[in-house]
Amino acid sequence: MTSEIHRWLQRDPDPSTRSELQQLLDRNDQQELEQRFSGRLAFGTAGLRGVVGAGPNRMNRLVIQETATGLAQYLLTQEVNARSRGVVIGYDGRPDSRQFAEDTAAALTAHGILVYLTVRVAPTPLVAFGVKHLNAAAGVVVTASHNPPQYNGFKVYWGNGAQIIPPHDTGIAKQIDAAAHSELSLMPLELAEENGLLTLLGNPFYEDYRQAQDRSALLSNHTTPEAISLAYTAMHGVGAEMAETLLKDAGFHQVYSVADQREPDGRFPTVNFPNPEEPGAMDLVIAEAAKHNATLAVANDPDADRLAVAARTPEGNYQMLTGDQVGVLLGHYLLSRTSASGALVGTTVVSSSLLQRIAHAAGARYYQTLTGFKWLTNMAMKHQTDECRFLFAYEEALGYTVGDLVWDKDGLSALVAFAQLTAELAGQGLTLWDRLESIYRQHGLHLNAQRSIALSPGTPPMGDALRASPPEQIGGEPITAITDLKQGTTEYRDGHQAQIDLPSSDVLIYQLASGDRVVVRPSGTEPKIKCYYEVVEAVQEKESLKQAQGRATSRMSELIASHQASLR
Repeated sequence: MTSEIHRWLQRDPDPSTRSELQQLLDRNDQQELEQRFSGRLAFGTAGLRGVVGAGPNRMNRLVIQETATGLAQYLLTQEVNARSRGVVIGYDGRPDSRQFAEDTAAALTAHGILVYLTVRVAPTPLVAFGVKHLNAAAGVVVTASHNPPQYNGFKVYWGNGAQIIPPHDTGIAKQIDAAAHSELSLMPLELAEENGLLTLLGNPFYEDYRQAQDRSALLSNHTTPEAISLAYTAMHGVGAEMAETLLKDAGFHQVYSVADQREPDGRFPTVNFPNPEEPGAMDLVIAEAAKHNATLAVANDPDADRLAVAARTPEGNYQMLTGDQVGVLLGHYLLSRTSASGALVGTTVVSSSLLQRIAHAAGARYYQTLTGFKWLTNMAMKHQTDECRFLFAYEEALGYTVGDLVWDKDGLSALVAFAQLTAELAGQGLTLWDRLESIYRQHGLHLNAQRSIALSPGTPPMGDALRASPPEQIGGEPITAITDLKQGTTEYRDGHQAQIDLPSSDVLIYQLASGDRVVVRPSGTEPKIKCYYEVVEAVQEKESLKQAQGRATSRMSELIASHQASLR
């Protein structure tokens, strides 16, 4: 390891990380050195993400340069016109993000690849939009999204505008490994610009995204925008300027931004964890909403690709909507505004099944994918036809995409669409809670929950154990079907089998006789499994929704307790 460390010190272009590493050597901190050099950050379908620091197992300038070099070399083997089509690069507001973006540009241009580099911080959806808009061969966003401040990341889009999926992830990873053992070529950005290899994306590019969204037929519902008001937070991220602009363009003038969280600040000083799903993260925007008696309290995560919503209740409080509830409301709304028979909508295997029921009732086509937006958008392109165009997709982790301007989750366009839905309801004297109740009464109240179960180190793979001895029932309910995404099959209790058209993944889905569902996703890297539960409860004609919710909540508690006990 000593020779590897000294080689790293010779290659590292950053004085701060060289100094950090030298201090570890001077202290002879073998434990920390082992962590830094026991491997390197794994490049996968989400690119890279990790803690910033010295060494190959951290995010730093040398790792970025090697990664960008690997991407460049892979692009040149895959795309004939990669040099002329180029790569779009954007970055968020974290301390190292601009430098990492410039290092990426230096490596790509050294290989003769044209680079489009944003002149300032950019929401992730703008970069995904830019790949298609500029007909680029790929895109890169330097962002760690909603991770803690010590993190950063390197996210890659392919030329179709969607996040990379196999085989591109493994192909790029091999080239990165080669680059890590080779001399790196970098071109100063001034020289790249002189040679016509660097184009800076300034205000006109940001305006292109704005105008494309303003022209979208799916965002053209300008029914009584004055009927609602919104409190908004960018959560110290990069979404505020574009979010406020798009809302204003759509006629929403009662928008109150949380001043302390409006400007980009990678330290995230007012939140413990810059993830709107985390307890307390929405406190300031809800307080802002209460101050103005706003209809909604809404948040983008720091790179603005996700959307969180809290809505005012009839009692005047604010209640968070789950990702599934926002997704179902948006899906139902968008299907009502288009020819549903020509529409394609989708979710992931761990999201609520309610959108599928809504789509089928409307006559729309529905598809389902593995978890992750990379699958939702790539599979949307595969499934759509000239007669049935993609309309909407979501995942329960607060990700939504409205139409095909951006082939990734887009918290900005989703924000506008959700505001327009809320305003339309307000113009009819209705609320989001009224709409949810009507959906539940028609299709059943769908309650979803997630739990992670830590297992003892050395525990054999839980997925293998469950396959070897499949359960007959969960919580006293008979299992009617087991879908095994690793085997690509669904086994029904009556004996017949169906093939599943999804990539292989270590996921098991249990369908229960009551209509409830349990999804088990064992971790491949640690002794832990994630379990996703869904309870479906019919709402009787003369009962209140609260009564049905009480039954569903009770059943959910029993289901979770029984299932978790069976796994220990």
